[in-house]
Amino acid sequence: MAEESRERALAPMLGKVTLPERARSPWFELTRRLMLAVGILVGTVLLVWFDREGYRDGNDPPLFEVDFLDAIYYTTVTLSTTGYGDIAPVTSTARMVNAFVITPARIGFLVLLIGTTLEVLASQGREMFRIDRWRRSMQDHVVVIGYGTKGRSAVETLANNGFPRDKIVIVDPGSAAVQDAQIDEVAIVTGDATRREVLRRAGVDRAAQVIITTDRDDTNVLAALTVRQLNPDLWIVAAVREQENVTLMRQSGADSVITSSDAVGRLLGLSSLSPTLGSVMEDLLTYGEGLEVAERELLVTEVGRPPQSLPDQVIAVIRDEQVYRYFEPSVSQLARGDRLIVVRPAQELPWAPRPGTHGEDTTVDNE
Repeated sequence: MAEESRERALAPMLGKVTLPERARSPWFELTRRLMLAVGILVGTVLLVWFDREGYRDGNDPPLFEVDFLDAIYYTTVTLSTTGYGDIAPVTSTARMVNAFVITPARIGFLVLLIGTTLEVLASQGREMFRIDRWRRSMQDHVVVIGYGTKGRSAVETLANNGFPRDKIVIVDPGSAAVQDAQIDEVAIVTGDATRREVLRRAGVDRAAQVIITTDRDDTNVLAALTVRQLNPDLWIVAAVREQENVTLMRQSGADSVITSSDAVGRLLGLSSLSPTLGSVMEDLLTYGEGLEVAERELLVTEVGRPPQSLPDQVIAVIRDEQVYRYFEPSVSQLARGDRLIVVRPAQELPWAPRPGTHGEDTTVDNE
């Protein structure tokens, strides 16, 4: 019953697309408009009060001047366009002030009163056009299913490595994920990623990659099956909590599977057996400092050389879409078209240059 209630509560939000908004305080806007309206009201009251001899109240004796309460009353009915007519300007000065000062103030006051409603309607229309343009332009993007700790870390890694945030789409049913996506300036589609319509709204059929990071292995498997049906060609990276589900996840269509619990357990074990080794592994997984693991193209000058002789520490070679360890005989000599998995400094140092980052010729450019 609890699960059904939750689904009914989330039903109006399913499939809703939310794009990152500009930082704007609604309280500031409301306070600003309120102060403007009060300013117009107070200014008009004072204007009528100072020129009270130019006004007559039809309910008072002929020589009786309007008082301060009459000025407030006349201002409110005038600015609201009610205009009962019991108080009216009778001198030329009062009538000119009404024509050229109070009338523009009345228009400004009305604009402020209805401005919020107009802005809401206009903003809704702009948002609809904005989402429509976003859907038409979204191509070869990355869809991240699940925006918890793992999903946010994946997005930050992509962004830190130069992938534009406007080419990342989140799919998550939670309201907290919407807030996090707004903070991180990425688009989010609210809904269940096991439903085709939700994935279509995220543009999975036009995406280049999908990252699946929910907290349930069964949800991950079903999401991978649905994604693969919608787009047989994209690359799927998925996380599972239990090692026994890796095979099932691969059979569901995932190209790469990360076992989160086993990976964390191995890091904990390594840190226990060798704290220094654990710190090195943590360094490799931390962006921007110390060491990093990266993939780069083979340079022309590196063709025919063994992996061990390169300036970078080569740990694997990608050849014909197959991954080989650097010590395997089949990659004892690097060939045109190879790609390298290397360990290198996260930031280039004078004594540790980073090959492939200075516009050198690569084997791809010369094929």
